[in-house]
Amino acid sequence: MGSGPLSGIKVVEFAGIGPGPFCGMLLADMGAEVVRIDRKGTRGGSKFDIASRGKRSIALDLKKPEAVETALKLIEKADILQEGFRPGVMERLGLGPDVCLKRNPKLVYGRMTGWGQTGPLAPTAGHDINYISLTGALHAIGRPGEKPVPPLNLVGDFGGGALYLAMGMLAALVEANRTGKGQVVDAAMTDGATSLMAMFYGFTASGMWQEPHGTNMLDGGAHFYDTYETKDGKWISIGSIEPQFYAILREKAGLTDAIWDAQMDRAKWPELKAKIEAVFKTKTRDEWCAIMEGTDICFAPVLSITEAKDHPHNKARETIVVVDGVAQPNIAPRFSRTPSKIQGPVPQVGENTVEVLKGWGFSDGDVEGLKKAEAI
Repeated sequence: MGSGPLSGIKVVEFAGIGPGPFCGMLLADMGAEVVRIDRKGTRGGSKFDIASRGKRSIALDLKKPEAVETALKLIEKADILQEGFRPGVMERLGLGPDVCLKRNPKLVYGRMTGWGQTGPLAPTAGHDINYISLTGALHAIGRPGEKPVPPLNLVGDFGGGALYLAMGMLAALVEANRTGKGQVVDAAMTDGATSLMAMFYGFTASGMWQEPHGTNMLDGGAHFYDTYETKDGKWISIGSIEPQFYAILREKAGLTDAIWDAQMDRAKWPELKAKIEAVFKTKTRDEWCAIMEGTDICFAPVLSITEAKDHPHNKARETIVVVDGVAQPNIAPRFSRTPSKIQGPVPQVGENTVEVLKGWGFSDGDVEGLKKAEAI
């Protein structure tokens, strides 16, 4: 049994890519027993597939009725089912919500897609960049006069998708434990990414936010909230919004001229931006760290992925750990009484088929029958 607040919770995850496995990783890290159903005959199990850590894998040929029935028997004993296929795929496999909830009325059936289960775009393909395009998020990110900049696939896939699916499934699980009734959780990345934009919708409605990106306080338009190149070609970040933090920035950077008093005068931001850019290019990143890090300026060096693991703060909190030679994020969030942990390595496809089936109540005869039917 896993260690963490979800210890004892059983999850059946249908193998997918990107945000689906990441959501399952979060549940596994928190102690849930996550059994991933892979397609028989596929390959996988690289130690670099961090989102698969701590899970167990069984391989089924879902074209065979025996395999579908095996999946249903696992689902009967699960608390959560998680899938990330296009709408209708699970139904065509004979594993749609109606079938599964009939077998297990308390089941939380989590579904993650880009466009959602309904709507004119629901059946069509897409990726993170397309989903966040519809929300206003992508349009809001970029430099003035330049094209929008994709924020990796953090906003749609992982923020708007995986995290909202995890939150939704756990909320539904709390409710199911109270009422004895499960339900479907429809997590659309367009919905989640739009939800993440709540503050900016409010800013826009109030007139605080301008449509051209790169001209606002939080999108790089302000001189006190942006990234800056240093003398050695590296970068630092400044977020001195509050007056008391801005005052420390002025002190540490030597910004003594009266022009710096006009912190919130948007008309002066371009001029102040050019001036502060020149200031930050007079010293190296490490020199600015020595001056500013650890103060209330709201400062941090802009680190690469390979640099991040060596920063003293990350080292002190063990934010990044090395497992099987692979640097990767540690568990998050952290719990005081029921600490989570990385539960185990990345499984090979089908590595745990027999072990899982027997552990979930299948007899030796059942397993042998499935082997003969070539369902597993």
